[in-house]
Amino acid sequence: MGLCDNRTIIITGAGGGLGRAYAIALGAAGGNVVVNDINPDTAAETVKIINDAGGQAIVNLDDITDYASAGKILTTTIEHFGDVHAVVNNAGNNRDRMFTSLSEDDWDNVIRVHLKGHFCLSSHAAKYWREKSKNGENPDARIINTSSGAGLQGSVGQTNYAAAKGGILTLTLNQSAELARYGITANSVAPQGRTGMTEEVFADMMRAPEDGSFDKFDPANVAPLIVYLCSPASADINGYCFEAFGGKLSIADGYKTGPIKDKEARYEPEEIEAVIRELIDITPPAQKVYGS
Repeated sequence: MGLCDNRTIIITGAGGGLGRAYAIALGAAGGNVVVNDINPDTAAETVKIINDAGGQAIVNLDDITDYASAGKILTTTIEHFGDVHAVVNNAGNNRDRMFTSLSEDDWDNVIRVHLKGHFCLSSHAAKYWREKSKNGENPDARIINTSSGAGLQGSVGQTNYAAAKGGILTLTLNQSAELARYGITANSVAPQGRTGMTEEVFADMMRAPEDGSFDKFDPANVAPLIVYLCSPASADINGYCFEAFGGKLSIADGYKTGPIKDKEARYEPEEIEAVIRELIDITPPAQKVYGS
């Protein structure tokens, strides 16, 4: 018996890197896996690995950034496997630039793939599950979104990427609050591991150790978390962001209302500085922006 027996999961960007690791692990856990990617060759390779190991997987090449095309992913999944139980929004891209060098196209392309890509497929899935719930069924459904340390703390040279990943965090919070009534949970992950987006910039740092020691950047290290979040066992886990790296797991502690100074009347402009300075002194500082 596997954690995800008889559950069908769509994974975007599953042709390589983290997405492939998730797909393989979910297939091994008994899940039916839909491997969505823009590259037909790498998607087919992932599917072959899963099927050769005795799992069930199919390729899907529809565009997550086009609303109608994203709907076809869901339709194809249901036609082939009869249902869908989880969506893992993993696909992404990057166009790293310092802020003053960032073009409009750099901005639009990254926001489109990450943020709109997360919206399109999740929207279709949520409407499908809501209809099931209204018909008296229990969807027991999952949305798993992919944020990043850049979305949590920012990252020098990645304004567009960090903004998209930050948006995904608040998207997840809203989904978790609005969709729970229909049997849908929404969580996000901020994983670290070797991917197509990191292999050039961080190739030396992320290289697998040659001495056989623990490979902390292996994307397969994050996969057990994804398997659990897709499973029935996680039904009460909702609205969290999990950071995962190597053997480390944590829950991100995001923005919360800090200490308050209340005059119980309107401040005068001349009073503001003293209040701000006092608040800064008593409020724990945020983590530093990556690269600063």
